[in-house]
Amino acid sequence: MSFFQLEAQSGEARAGRIYTDHGVIETPIFMPVGTRASVKTLWQEDLEKLNAQIILGNTYHLYLKPGHELIERMGGLHKFMSWPRPILTDSGGYQVFSLSDINKLTEEGVTFQSHIDGSRHLITPEKSMEIQRALGSDIVMAFDECPKLPATKETLRTSMELTHRWARRCKTVKLQDHQHLFGIIQGGLHYDLRMESMQGLIELGFDGYALGGLSVGEKNEEMVEFCRKFVPAMPKDKPRYLMGVGKPLDVLNGIKSGLDMFDCVLPTRNARNGQFLTTHGPLNIKKARFIEDQLPPDPECSCQVCGRYSRSYIRHLFNVGEYLAGQLITYHNIHFYLEMVKEARKAIFSASFDEYYLKFYNNYSSNRWE
Repeated sequence: MSFFQLEAQSGEARAGRIYTDHGVIETPIFMPVGTRASVKTLWQEDLEKLNAQIILGNTYHLYLKPGHELIERMGGLHKFMSWPRPILTDSGGYQVFSLSDINKLTEEGVTFQSHIDGSRHLITPEKSMEIQRALGSDIVMAFDECPKLPATKETLRTSMELTHRWARRCKTVKLQDHQHLFGIIQGGLHYDLRMESMQGLIELGFDGYALGGLSVGEKNEEMVEFCRKFVPAMPKDKPRYLMGVGKPLDVLNGIKSGLDMFDCVLPTRNARNGQFLTTHGPLNIKKARFIEDQLPPDPECSCQVCGRYSRSYIRHLFNVGEYLAGQLITYHNIHFYLEMVKEARKAIFSASFDEYYLKFYNNYSSNRWE
C-alpha cells in the first residue's frame, strides 16, 4: 500500500490516509507540538484519550537536551517518551532561523549558539538527518533555510536555492526503513519562486511536501490568498503540510486550500496564558466577568473539561497559579483543534465542506467573549 491515499474531496479540501509503521493518520490532521518529547502539561494518556493521531517533536531542542544519542540508546523517541503512535520531527531549521542573531549561515550549514549554555554547534543537512534518524520519527523533515518576511525577491531566491541544494544533500543520507522524508517548499509569497522550488523537490522525489516560510512576518490575508492559489498545484498523490500555522481559522483556510497536515504551538502556549479556544472565538479566563460564571468554558464542547468544570473554578485556579489550570485549558484546546479537523473530514466525505467552513468561520469570528 502507498504511503498516502486520497479518499475524498470537496472543492479543493481533501480527506485521506497516511500509512506509517506506528499507525494510520486520517487527514486533514492537526499535530500537537511536543517540543521536548512532551506536549506541555498533558500525559500521553491524555493525548490518546483525545485521539491525537500524530504529534510533533523538535529536532533542535532534543539535539541539545537530552541529546539524540541518548534517545537512540533508549530505543528511539517512541519508546523514550512511551508514545506508540506516529511522530513527525522538524529539521531544526526554523529554530535556527529564530536564533538569527546568534547564528552564522554558510553553504555547509548553520553554526549557532545554544540558548541553554552558549556552546557552539554546527547543523548541516547531513547532521539534521543523522539526528532525526537516531530519534526514529515516522516523518522526517528536510533541513531548510527560512528567511524572515518581508524580504526582497532576490533574498528569497537565494534562500530557496540554498534550501534546494540542502534538500539534495538530505536525500543522500540513509534513514531508517520506516522513516519518510518530506521536502520543504520555500520562496516567500512569490508564486513563480514557489513553483520553481516545488518542481526542483519533485525531481528529487520526496514522500510528502511542506510549505515552509509562512506566518513569519507577512500579513495573514496574504498567506491565505497565496495558499488558495498555490496549494492546488502541489502533487495530489502526496501529503501536503503547512508548517507552524496556525490559528483555528488559518487551519480552516488551509484545509479549504487543499492542505492535509498542520501543527502549531498556539493551543498549548495560549492555554498557559489563560486562553480557551471556543466555538465562538477565544475566551480569556482571566477576565473579571467570569468570577461567578458557572457555565463550562465552551457550552458547545464535548470534552471532559467542559463536561465537569466551570469558568469560575478554572479562573480561580489560573489566578492562584495552580498547574491544573494550564492542564485543563490545554486539554480543551487540543480537543478543540482535533474536533475541528475531524468535523472537516466528515464534511469533505459528505461533499459539504463549504457549508461546514461558513458555519465554523462565522461562529468563531463572532468573538462572543470579547
